[in-house]
Amino acid sequence: MNGGTGAADAFNLVDAVVVGSGPNGLAAAITLARAGLRVTVLEASDEPGGGSRSAELTLPGFVHDVCSSIHVFGRISPFFADLQPALAARGLRWIRPPAALGHPLDDGSAVLLRGGVDETARGLGGDGDAYRDLFGWMVDAAPTLLPDLLGPFHVPLSPLRALRMARFGLVGLLPATRVARRFRGDAARALFAGIAAHSILPLTEPVSAAAGLVLGAAAHVDGWPFPEGGAGRLPRALVAELEALGGRVETGRRVARVDELPPHRIALFDTSPGGLAAIARDRLPAGYRRRLEGFRHGPGVFKLDLAIDGPIPWRAPELLDAATVHLGGTLEEIARGEAEVAAGRVPDRPFVLLTQTSLFDPTRAPDGRHTVWAYCHVPNGSTVDATDRILGQIERFAPGFRDRILASVATGPARLEAANANDVGGDIGGGRLDLRQLFTRPSLRILDPYATPDAAIYLCSASTPPGGGVHGASGMLAARSALRRLG
Repeated sequence: MNGGTGAADAFNLVDAVVVGSGPNGLAAAITLARAGLRVTVLEASDEPGGGSRSAELTLPGFVHDVCSSIHVFGRISPFFADLQPALAARGLRWIRPPAALGHPLDDGSAVLLRGGVDETARGLGGDGDAYRDLFGWMVDAAPTLLPDLLGPFHVPLSPLRALRMARFGLVGLLPATRVARRFRGDAARALFAGIAAHSILPLTEPVSAAAGLVLGAAAHVDGWPFPEGGAGRLPRALVAELEALGGRVETGRRVARVDELPPHRIALFDTSPGGLAAIARDRLPAGYRRRLEGFRHGPGVFKLDLAIDGPIPWRAPELLDAATVHLGGTLEEIARGEAEVAAGRVPDRPFVLLTQTSLFDPTRAPDGRHTVWAYCHVPNGSTVDATDRILGQIERFAPGFRDRILASVATGPARLEAANANDVGGDIGGGRLDLRQLFTRPSLRILDPYATPDAAIYLCSASTPPGGGVHGASGMLAARSALRRLG
């Protein structure tokens, strides 16, 4: 792309430049380096990782996850599954809690997702068989089903895999509220609603069930693990692996225009679609650039990081077995809250996603003390302070919780975007994953959504399939697209 610009530039030429060092950017860089390419990663921040970072946000000795916390696909996505031995050699250690997920109800009980499908089904009473029917086949088919789901739209060549994808689609394309009708009791309905709410869509909207299915099945496959020592340990290991392959990462390198990149053959962007349009400018056709600029982002999040004196005093003590806890009550209440967010309002009782990783990882807090990571969905760009709403939901299921708070830090959509430009308006999912953008992400290029009209420019962020999450799939697949074009 910038070759033939003189002897000095030819000497400094790299095969690929990756802009952005989130998990997808690093996955793209490693995939290219493993293919023998010389790769340089440019990161605007002072440290790599994007949304996968950790820091002492509240008090000294309390390690908090800056954005992502639980890494559902951190060991089982096609990219990470292949890389596990290498990352272990770079010092990455994973923790799998006794229960992947807990969900309390107002009667003082809680439903837990733990172990295999049968173990969880036994805790759902009369809904056990319906739960087995919903998730059992997905867990059994996971080795081939997950790679098909964590990619762009395609029809597998294998008839069996194609049938499995069709079976998934028949349910996954439905609204979560409709799928939840399979269950009769509040416990099973609430459990599924909480998982489906990770879609950040109204639960009455098509496709909202897909997140509930994929994330629920993944919980039974690998238990929703997280890195020991904080989310930042993952990019640290990825950078070490990249450097061992001959690649390099340069931090503090903000890129505003393509001509600021070092001489290279291809460039991959772990940015938002609008970010790519602004950087590439006239290198991209006007029509394609307008489609990138018109990419629709989803709701934002409002996040609290808390240092607390002792564990959370849950009314249902079995919740201390779960690293992730969903707070929102019944299916109906969660659905109302997510509908309010979609309508531009912050609910009085929002659905809250909470992690308590220090219960299982003593490196994250001083002895006897703990960290809490919690957020709720809010309208994109919201300026409402949701602190009391989140604390109210925790206190609802853990009376006396406020008395244990030692320090807290609130992070709204504006601060999230300032820390990571990809989180536009606080959207941590890389764009709205609704029916329209499910197949046109980031634009209508279904056969290869990672390539652009310029053969040397690619998009590898969560705004490409399969969407948000720490899975590295977008980066890996974008790198493979670039390698195909390079021959």
